[in-house]
Amino acid sequence: MTASETSPSSDFIRAAIAEDLKSGRYQLVHTRFPPEPNGYLHIGHAKAIAIDFGVAAEFGGLCNLRYDDTNPVKEDVEYVDSIKEDIRWLGFDWNSREFYASDYFEELYEFAVQLIKKGKAYVDDQSAEKVRLNRGTLTEPGVASPYRDRSVAENLDLFERMRRGEFPDGARVLRAKIDMASGNLNLRDPVMYRILHNPPHHRTGEKWCIYPMYDFAHGQSDSIEGITHSLCSLEYEDHRPLYDWFVSELGIYAPRQIEFARLNLSYTVLSKRLLRRLVSDGYVRGWDDPRMPTLSGLRRRGYTAESIRTFCDRIGVSKVDSTVDIALLEHCLREDLNKRAPRVMGVLRPLRVVIENYPEDKVEGLDAVNNPEDPAAGARKVPFSRVLYIERDDFREVPPPKYYRLAPGREVRLRYAYFVKCVGVVKDEQTGEVVELRCTYDPETLGGSAPDGRKVKSTIHWVSAAHAVPAEVRLYDRLFATENPNVAPEGEGFLSNLNPNSIEVLADCYVEPALAGALPGFLCQFERQGYFCVDPDSTPAKLAFNRSVQLRDEWAKIESKAAAAS
Repeated sequence: MTASETSPSSDFIRAAIAEDLKSGRYQLVHTRFPPEPNGYLHIGHAKAIAIDFGVAAEFGGLCNLRYDDTNPVKEDVEYVDSIKEDIRWLGFDWNSREFYASDYFEELYEFAVQLIKKGKAYVDDQSAEKVRLNRGTLTEPGVASPYRDRSVAENLDLFERMRRGEFPDGARVLRAKIDMASGNLNLRDPVMYRILHNPPHHRTGEKWCIYPMYDFAHGQSDSIEGITHSLCSLEYEDHRPLYDWFVSELGIYAPRQIEFARLNLSYTVLSKRLLRRLVSDGYVRGWDDPRMPTLSGLRRRGYTAESIRTFCDRIGVSKVDSTVDIALLEHCLREDLNKRAPRVMGVLRPLRVVIENYPEDKVEGLDAVNNPEDPAAGARKVPFSRVLYIERDDFREVPPPKYYRLAPGREVRLRYAYFVKCVGVVKDEQTGEVVELRCTYDPETLGGSAPDGRKVKSTIHWVSAAHAVPAEVRLYDRLFATENPNVAPEGEGFLSNLNPNSIEVLADCYVEPALAGALPGFLCQFERQGYFCVDPDSTPAKLAFNRSVQLRDEWAKIESKAAAAS
């Protein structure tokens, strides 16, 4: 991706980098994107990716992909591969600069030994719970470990024996010796290493049974790679003094950490722990379920990389946490698909229509515009015949006020075709449900106008029954019913806010024959219905479509009201 494609904008990160280059602090901008391979990337990661890769591109620098693979308990090759796929799909590339924290396990171990020799680290025999309790609070200092003043020789011996696997999980940890009375809890002798015998690491196997904590691995990995600007989310602001402390005590090259506010999105959870719960407990079909905020889920639903990059650009970079309305993300998708998605006709809840005065053996190929926003997209032929399907909602036997679609004795326009009038209704003898309409057409109205000047108040879509392609359509809504799913009634968790109507599956739909053979990932607009994407579940016998987003644009209304108020 070129610098011009990253939509550069002015913000505090770019201003700081520009000043660092001007002052000579750094010569070449070098950033990194450091995901932990313990889950699939989500829309919040897209913001970080856009910043890390985008800033590097704008300043003509480099960006590394570095996996923070320091916890084998939660990490897997599946996640490693999915992360690479998602980054490339978004339109970014690390240009072979792929690294792993595990690449540096030996160097990190030696760094730890160096701190022990300086009297800046010690082996603690306290349990994890005891370490936590003795850490203190924001108003009370911590309590020093009884093992804090072990000799350098004893600490070196114990740390080496930890590495050799002589102790069980949780028996000992290595801690930095900083200040148990510090106002910053992160400086109260943080844990640097813990013992984890199983499972084997996805890259190093059983070579190691001690693993560095993120706070210890992060800064040193940045330093080893020559990172100039370590761009982190805002929760790491309080960790920055520790980041700088390790680098300073080790006397190694010093990157600069800069924090920005992470993305919070309404009606969504963006915690990998909570997303993993949704997957593991079967509330969704997997990480790529189209209701998930993961990039693979969004891609399967029909979101485009361009719409997500536009969204990230529009929300900007801030130092203040806030929640972005999901309507803006949906607006960015509509805006993109409006320009690129071909228009087709699909009937989701079909009602059979017989045009009594249309010849039984006649089939016409009518001209239909592929995309009114793109003249170069051209037109296609849509077959028209005596028997059609229309939407069941486009007919009312007893129409309510201001209902202008089809009703007994009423005339409407068929999209790209003729005026038709309902002259009869066929009902199921047992249920009384309307199962078929009998209509007539005016052959003089092809194209939508009547020679005598009469007008109709509605245009409806249709498909020819003889040519229709069967399809299953999944109508997706938001996965959570409340704006902030993390706020739940007392005694209940975020799962209590799940939307019970987040998916509706329509099994007996019909689409026009132009869609026959459409491949997974194909995007289109069903006229009057919304934007849809062909799902990988499709078979040669039956297509499956996911609704990407409805045509109604809530964000446009929000902006319109805001403009009117100002």
